[in-house]
Amino acid sequence: MKKVIFILTCVFGMSCAAQETKPKTAPVFPTDIRVERGVNYLPDGRTERADLYFPLEMPKDEKLPGIVWIHGGGWTGGTRDAKREISVCSDLARNGYVVMSIDYLLSEKKQAVWPTNLWDCKTAVRWLRKNAEHLGVNPGNIGVAGGSAGGHLAAMVALTTSGDGLDPKVPFGDVSCAVKCCVDFYGITDIGTYHDVTMLGKTFAEAPELYRAASPVTYVRSNSVPILICHGTADTTVSVKQSELFAEKLKQAGVEHQLEIIPGAVHTFDLQPPQRDLRPTILKFLDNHFKASASTR
Repeated sequence: MKKVIFILTCVFGMSCAAQETKPKTAPVFPTDIRVERGVNYLPDGRTERADLYFPLEMPKDEKLPGIVWIHGGGWTGGTRDAKREISVCSDLARNGYVVMSIDYLLSEKKQAVWPTNLWDCKTAVRWLRKNAEHLGVNPGNIGVAGGSAGGHLAAMVALTTSGDGLDPKVPFGDVSCAVKCCVDFYGITDIGTYHDVTMLGKTFAEAPELYRAASPVTYVRSNSVPILICHGTADTTVSVKQSELFAEKLKQAGVEHQLEIIPGAVHTFDLQPPQRDLRPTILKFLDNHFKASASTR
């Protein structure tokens, strides 16, 4: 009996090892856009990278708006080139946007990574602005967007200012982190009402002020940039109440915003969930804040 158990244990162990070492499936990118892979946008020694998405044909007489896209994954996982990320960034590139999809520091092995993960996102905005000329981007027309944990980080990038003490000192410390608008897909907006998160390194009971300082709702001001919020009613990962609370805070402050509730939509959808094609809504919002000022490019 012991031999049987031993054999089964070994087989099970080999199976698990095989699963753990199974290589990641190579991402597949559309051919009707151009993608520049593996851009190093962080300081030396960092391994996180970014992918740049461009329209297949770049205009010669104008600079395009730029968007920094931030992936989700509970602040512990996810990658810049997951299926959803490729879908969203490709849709935006097809419609005249240069998109920078980024990796950022993840909270692996229950390690605290705040606020370095936010600094990475702000550094991406700086990098895109600093390199705008040769990328064909208008440095005054940069926005941010993300889904789930990425939606949280996108909102934090959009709402926090240099006076909040959350801007990175380096690199590109002389370049602004400011963005013109934000699209938040089912993001966590008040972490204290969500649950304890490993990326902060402490529980809410231990550090309620830390949770408050890491929540977008804390930084809503009358002069905050416009924000579009998208959330599904069937989301069991992040309650739609997070977005409803966010929208109410924006409304109370008089901030331009738009809340799109998609009945029946679950978590992690792209611009084309089965329940409704969101591309017209997203593109109208972005175009209103970027392309209406084309004369400034």
